[in-house]
Amino acid sequence: MARKFPIILLLSFLLADRTATAQTALVIYADSLVNGFQDWSWTQVHDFASTGTVHSGANSIGIYGTNYQGVSFHHADFDTSTYASLTFWAHGGLLGGQRLQIYCDFGSGPSSAAYALPGALVANTWTQFTIPLTTLGVANRTNLSRINLQLLPAGTTNYFYLDDLQLNANPPPALVHLGVNVTNTIRAADARWFGLNTAIWDNYFDTTNTAIGLKEIGTTILRFPGGSASDDYHWATGKSGTNTWAWATAFNNFIHIATNVGVQGMITVNYGGSFTNEAASWVRHANATNHYAIKYWEVGNENYGTWENDTNALAHDPYTYATRAAQYITQMKAADPTIKIGVPVVTGEDNNANGYSAHPALNSRTSVSHNGWTPVVLATMKSLGVTPDFIVHHVYPEYLSDSDSTLLQASANWATDAANLRQMITDYVGTGGTNIEILCTENNADAGTQGRQSTSIVNGLYLADSLAQLMKTEINSFIWWDLRNGQDAQGAGGDFNSSLYGWRTYGDLGIIGNANTRYPTFYGFKLMQFFARSGDTVLNASSDYNLLSSYASRKANGALTLLIINKNLATNLTAQIVLTNFSPSATATVRSFGIAQDEATRTNSVIPGAQDIATNFLTTASINFTNVFPPYSMTLFTFAPAAPKMQGVGMSGGNFVFQLQGQSGVPYQIQSSTNLSAWASNATITISNATWNVTNAASSGAKFWRAVWLP
Repeated sequence: MARKFPIILLLSFLLADRTATAQTALVIYADSLVNGFQDWSWTQVHDFASTGTVHSGANSIGIYGTNYQGVSFHHADFDTSTYASLTFWAHGGLLGGQRLQIYCDFGSGPSSAAYALPGALVANTWTQFTIPLTTLGVANRTNLSRINLQLLPAGTTNYFYLDDLQLNANPPPALVHLGVNVTNTIRAADARWFGLNTAIWDNYFDTTNTAIGLKEIGTTILRFPGGSASDDYHWATGKSGTNTWAWATAFNNFIHIATNVGVQGMITVNYGGSFTNEAASWVRHANATNHYAIKYWEVGNENYGTWENDTNALAHDPYTYATRAAQYITQMKAADPTIKIGVPVVTGEDNNANGYSAHPALNSRTSVSHNGWTPVVLATMKSLGVTPDFIVHHVYPEYLSDSDSTLLQASANWATDAANLRQMITDYVGTGGTNIEILCTENNADAGTQGRQSTSIVNGLYLADSLAQLMKTEINSFIWWDLRNGQDAQGAGGDFNSSLYGWRTYGDLGIIGNANTRYPTFYGFKLMQFFARSGDTVLNASSDYNLLSSYASRKANGALTLLIINKNLATNLTAQIVLTNFSPSATATVRSFGIAQDEATRTNSVIPGAQDIATNFLTTASINFTNVFPPYSMTLFTFAPAAPKMQGVGMSGGNFVFQLQGQSGVPYQIQSSTNLSAWASNATITISNATWNVTNAASSGAKFWRAVWLP
């Protein structure tokens, strides 16, 4: 810290009244800290539930400190670009005279310059202060993490109060500009991007409802047994540890659904409470004996975490894990050499060292040694001559602290995570790590006991946004946690603060509750199957307003998809959409899901399809058009390419020569007919330029020729 003896108090985020007509504010304190913030204050007194003097509600923050002590509001790094100012009310207590300054901290880098509040606090009086973020030096920062209010020696040190702290929103733009150039490609789509974890405690797993639901959302891969249960699970008995009872879903149940639905399987073997022979026998049973062809296997789950079962003498030790994981890989591949095996990792070279330092890993690029989990695991395995086929990354951006606003920013972290993990592969494995894939096998907003956010439209938007952002990185799988998890009632420990949007009175990490209760996350997944699938190409779309995200892909058949997510709770956002190097048909298919559909679920609407993804048609699509996107919604356009044209341009060597006028990258079928009713296919052509000459034999007998696009 740049200041002397600062007091740190955590800033919380709260969404304002949902009936507001502009973008909502980010509330920091309103009777309590909300939206995932913590109290990091240090002072003689800081009471966050003071009831004697309040500005509104039931509580305020009561503070007493000496010079250079203060209060500080902390949060994981967040983006300030949609906020204009900091507002709070201050009360000078019985005597007044306190003078305060404000300064801010960032996730990395120095603190901002201090700003002194004008004048001293007034005795027995509430005064409102509104300070532009530009004045505080934090406007348009992506990593604001802490706001500090500090007592100055020029004032008194009497007891004072703070209340109703929030970040005021910038007004949304009148027109947002979205665009996509179909030649600006990023990567090919991966078939493993549409996965779900499955739970051994799922009583409804091996049922018709499960099979129907998985097919409906386009699931391509299922993980089993998944999660921390993996490190205490014995596949042959379906039991954990020394339990005498078996779980509801056994491996045979998993296989029954996976084969019936036609999806790939991923298995997490028991590292923490078992041995290599049990894992190898599982591979042998699955692939050699029964020919299930399960390709992807993980050695343990989150073994860097102290929450994971680990019966080794040195529990959660990266060196022990790497040594044993190498043995697992050797024996498992002896059972089936064709399988791919991965190991769990974390971002950051110093994270999850867990107190072990006997086997530091040297980064030859930086000449610095690190004891963190990932460097030690990768370097140790390299020294043993064993290379994992993939590394496993898990993401829960709001573990134990929920905020709708920060959650809807969190998907931007995928690019940073992927780059960090790839750099560690390069640094600690070298050229031998080039083919190591990065896979995500768990993602959700939060873990542990759940509150209303998990079952609200916000988590559905996060799922779609998270997957779309991940698609722009090198990460080759996306497996959500999970299919069914179980409901956490209000009062069980989850966050049900009124700052969070949503109406359900329980939380649930699953996309389906009980037998067939479908949450917004179910529909987020269902929508995304129409955005990009294996064989498609991910494009780089643009938006000039970060609460209206834009993503695009080019379908294998030449169509263009454009996904728009409105993360603003209170405002319809109007956007001008520009398509470059693509001419759409005037009619586009529009699929959408948002508050309207979620409200239909709340009211138990009996209107057919009201609770499901809405499908409509835009009849005014062009290379430049406008559209309005409702609050908290995801909208997917599918643009068919404009119809091609073909005209005769002459004869060549006794053959007809036609000129095809179409679009680059779109496959067209050349058809011929003698009577304009029956058409025969002659060739399929994907042109690289706007026009293409097509030569056909005059002796074919065809009188009519045409070019068509086939969806």
